[in-house]
Amino acid sequence: MASGDSAEPLPPPPPEGWVWPGKIVVMGALAGFWVLSLLTYGYLCWGQGLEEEGFLGAQAGERLQTSSTATSQPHLIFILADDQGFRDVGYHGSEIKTPTLDKLAAEGVKLENYYVQPICTPSRSQFITGKYQIHTGLQHSIIRPTQPNCLPLDNATLPQKLKEVGYSTHMVGKWHLGFYRKECMPTKRGFDTFFGSLLGSGDYYTHYKCDSPGMCGYDLYENDNAAWDYDNGIYSTQMYTQRVQQILASHDPKKPIFLYVAYQAVHSPLQAPGRYFEHYRSIVNINRRRYAAMLSCLDEAIHNVTLALKRYGFYNNSIIIYSSDNGGQPAAGGSNWPLRGSKGTYWEGGIRAVGFVHSPLLKNKGTVCKELVHITDWYPTLISLAEGQIDEDIQLDGYDIWETISEGLRSPRVDILHNIDPIYTKAKNGSWAAGYGIWNTAIQSAIRVQHWKLLTGNPGYSDWVPPQAFSNLGPNRWHNERITLSTGKSIWLFNITADPYERVDLSGRYPGIVKKLLRRLSQFNKTAVPVRYPPKDPRSNPRLNGGVWGPWYKEESKKKKTNKTKAEKKQKKSKSRTRKHRTVCSSTKCHPSVTAG
Repeated sequence: MASGDSAEPLPPPPPEGWVWPGKIVVMGALAGFWVLSLLTYGYLCWGQGLEEEGFLGAQAGERLQTSSTATSQPHLIFILADDQGFRDVGYHGSEIKTPTLDKLAAEGVKLENYYVQPICTPSRSQFITGKYQIHTGLQHSIIRPTQPNCLPLDNATLPQKLKEVGYSTHMVGKWHLGFYRKECMPTKRGFDTFFGSLLGSGDYYTHYKCDSPGMCGYDLYENDNAAWDYDNGIYSTQMYTQRVQQILASHDPKKPIFLYVAYQAVHSPLQAPGRYFEHYRSIVNINRRRYAAMLSCLDEAIHNVTLALKRYGFYNNSIIIYSSDNGGQPAAGGSNWPLRGSKGTYWEGGIRAVGFVHSPLLKNKGTVCKELVHITDWYPTLISLAEGQIDEDIQLDGYDIWETISEGLRSPRVDILHNIDPIYTKAKNGSWAAGYGIWNTAIQSAIRVQHWKLLTGNPGYSDWVPPQAFSNLGPNRWHNERITLSTGKSIWLFNITADPYERVDLSGRYPGIVKKLLRRLSQFNKTAVPVRYPPKDPRSNPRLNGGVWGPWYKEESKKKKTNKTKAEKKQKKSKSRTRKHRTVCSSTKCHPSVTAG
């Protein structure tokens, strides 16, 4: 961790050919001063408080008036945190300080009925396609680095749609949507540039990841190549922020930009630069303390991204969306209290997320949205804001919810299919009978329809983990909140509006509601595509790819295809020669095989 306290490297200068907007000499000089400041100090006011925002905001406002009115299309910035718990933000009562997130949310619209998926890949795939997992084949688990699997290539992605209407598209951070073929890489899925990791996790300083013993490699990419030049011990949260600043510094704010910033934080391993621990010495639980330091660093990073948007003339025409990809993991320091469950489960603690929208373009600022919103909704919403078009034949699961967020109108969404996973471990006591002959309750599934939520099968770890669980007394004190699933139980019903903490199961009291939701599940299931979850491919080993995690499948396939073509030609030639030889052999009585090869 000591490496995180060292001096941060200077970012490279903007590319040649980029010209600061503005024709006035004074403005040009001021712009030059800004560039010099960036080159000298690396990060914009790194580590400094929010009190400077007013000054920088005024400067940005002056420049913005001369440069950002050329496009009616808003700049779109989507920031995705990793494994941030529902409680782990200041405005949800956390002891962890998040002044940036609190301020941005308070001045924007807080999403307090906002849902994502319980694990990494599903949330990311649904954000970038606007489709449920059952419609992409990714309904089981995550895409593992050794699997020949990725987001299906026949799905038009959000950045591809935005590029169609003139957006510059950039991704910084964690991909986790597969990379076994070059066609699966971010730059082939709509992003002009990519800087980040391909896998689901890794060391924050070395960017090295072991998937299993003997399966280890480097995982930091610049577009389609390993970014060895950045292997210098910079903490990933700070490194990604620096890249965002460079992108903004080199882009003309008159032209629309889409920035997808998928931070690695606060996913395990629990690592943070030493100075972020200063305010959390009182947290005895070491995992919680490390997690708190990581989140503080992330909060400061988002502060610096916001300052960069203002400094470079993007802010007044920008829409900033902040979201976690799933619930927190208590064993790794995250807290979802008072919600039930955790990351990897379909209880509220696994799927109800921290989320907000911050933008000068919002009509109703400083409000709370309690309408139903899902991560698939960003796809049609952002395309609509960008003045793009969605093909009529594309069946999306997301809705355009901008008027719901900006103006406080009712959400067009009345239900959410949280998922149907047909190959997850079956509930031992589940059956068709328990599902009234409508649904096999052994299958893991979850659905929300208006106020009602239904779960079947094995929903996952079901504890409520209170804040005191993170004291030095440890997990042995959780017993007062632990429950044992009733023997024979494979179906649950909750009124989430009245009981957001899922403490009162109503499945026995309202069988009619249960049947209604089971029928809805059955309807969704009829539209599902087969699950994509192939076995491990030994060719994925980084040792076979220069020590780097990266595409391995396409090259091998080409070789096989070439060899196959050669073999087929050889076989045809051989057959022709054999036929000729047989004619000769009929008189000499020799065996064809003597000269056939």
